Amino acid sequence: MHISFEHIGYLSTIAALAFLVFLFIRLLRLKSKIRQSLGDEVLVKKLTSSYSSKLFNLKFYLILIALFFGIIAAANLRRNDSKKEENSAGIDVIIALDVSKSMLSQDIKPTRLDRAKQLISKLTDQLYNNRVGFVVFAGQAILQMPLTDDAGAVKMYLSNINTDAVPIQGTAIGDALLTANNALDEHDKKHKAVILITDGEDHDKSTDNAVKTLTDAGVTVFTIGVGTANGSPILDPATNEYKKDENGNTVISKLNDAELKMIAKNTGGEFALLDNNLSVTNDIIKKINSMEKKLIVSGKMGRINYFYFFPYLIAIMLLLLIIELFIPERKKNLV
Repeated sequence: MHISFEHIGYLSTIAALAFLVFLFIRLLRLKSKIRQSLGDEVLVKKLTSSYSSKLFNLKFYLILIALFFGIIAAANLRRNDSKKEENSAGIDVIIALDVSKSMLSQDIKPTRLDRAKQLISKLTDQLYNNRVGFVVFAGQAILQMPLTDDAGAVKMYLSNINTDAVPIQGTAIGDALLTANNALDEHDKKHKAVILITDGEDHDKSTDNAVKTLTDAGVTVFTIGVGTANGSPILDPATNEYKKDENGNTVISKLNDAELKMIAKNTGGEFALLDNNLSVTNDIIKKINSMEKKLIVSGKMGRINYFYFFPYLIAIMLLLLIIELFIPERKKNLV
């Protein structure tokens, strides 16, 4: 267990409390001098008989302590509740998602990209025993999230992913595979997988070399084809018109499953077709779970769970201030 402050800078305001104490002491001395200047001590005592200096001091101490708890609350005192090590058996998985314009085709409803994102969301719900990373690609590949034991973190990126995530258009599958491979442990020759989700429309000449690199590195690639053999036109959301070629003909984007099947076969993985139901999710999870696993040590990467004392500190502060309000400076009349 480790106690820490999230906003340690607020602790410097504790010095202001010391200044308040100094002012309070000066006030007490000033009141004492005024009392003495009045002359007749007996008369002064009689005139101030209903006044309680102890209650006056108590009210100040309560306010001072309340302010102290408020400062600690503002600094956000917290306790690290994450276990130092939490061991589980799993593998390292990189999810590579195609975000090229062809993924806007609507032969898979609502679009290929939307359905692929739904698939990834369901996959991450069941990949919690593994370390997961995330790559997006079009004409080039970008590592969005390195390997982490927090599989659910992928969902944070999904909501903002669109076809503008990669500025260069195309379907650079080879680059996507190499980027995924670079994010994996090069010293481990197994316990590694890539889930490649794409329509595979454009043939990438560098794919063959990339596949050989991943095969030599012991990476199993599961390919998921998004789309249909008949294909569909690509709706440009900016113009709300279908994409056309140089001759003015409407471009029809079709699933290139032959290349995806080749990639899966050569790396020891399998090809799956993402159709209008999400039954492919369970199939992929079963295949990943059947792979040989390694020891995954959690807690060193990914999320850290904290217990925050903030609400309790605020409650104590408010309670002290309420108590102070009901404490009078005058003594109760005794009959």
